[in-house]
Amino acid sequence: MSICDPTAGRTSETLDEIQRAAQTQFSKQSHRYSQGHILENVEDVQAAIETIDLVPDSRVLDVATGAGHTGLHLASLGHNVTLADISALMLERAAEAAARRNLNVQTRLHTAEEFPYADTSFDLVMCRVAAHHFSSPENFICETTRVLKPAGHFLLIDGSVADDQLEAEAWLHAVEKYRDPSHHRFLTPHAWSQLCAASGLKVKQASLKPFKQPDLNWYFETAATTQENRERVLALVANAPPSARELFCLGTEDRKIVWWWQRLTLIAVK
Repeated sequence: MSICDPTAGRTSETLDEIQRAAQTQFSKQSHRYSQGHILENVEDVQAAIETIDLVPDSRVLDVATGAGHTGLHLASLGHNVTLADISALMLERAAEAAARRNLNVQTRLHTAEEFPYADTSFDLVMCRVAAHHFSSPENFICETTRVLKPAGHFLLIDGSVADDQLEAEAWLHAVEKYRDPSHHRFLTPHAWSQLCAASGLKVKQASLKPFKQPDLNWYFETAATTQENRERVLALVANAPPSARELFCLGTEDRKIVWWWQRLTLIAVK
């Protein structure tokens, strides 16, 4: 049985509390996400796209595009790309990056929970390292399914935690919430797979891979974490349970705190 609301897809100017927090945060910090950001490295996207049979000039939607790194990579491959984000300032950064690279893309301002597109509009919908900010992953997946063409693909890349690591997931959630209050929740591979199945998407791959993060201070600066919350995060790191310390390989290098995210790559087909 589908979990999707048949009225989904109707745009609204009203943002919920989680959406407003994300819009405010990423507008304020949009300058931190352009050149030099870790998402500029698209090797994970390249590896995933190689497993998807995209014909030339496929229609691609990049949801919560941020500074556009993911969508611009698809545009560089010759696809017809729409970059979407909740922040107008982020879309400006993405458009600037497209101009620097002489790439033609469309930009659209909207949430991840409601899309202003007709049914069966896209060959690929993708979202990279953003879905943990969404207020309703269920609505996001339903909208993704709605706008995908038959046999179209969905690509999700995001932080996650293995299904049986409840203690480590709770610790990471606390860290991320203090570091960036616009963080909502990481979902496990099983949780994402269930949402896909319930909306009519067949999951072809859902794999976790450790991904080394920059030192913690880099993250503090990127998110403009308050001093009070920095101290809370540092306390959580100092008192991390063994499960989190082992899973995320918490440690120090050159007196900097480093750890390894669990990054999920999920590919599904309609």
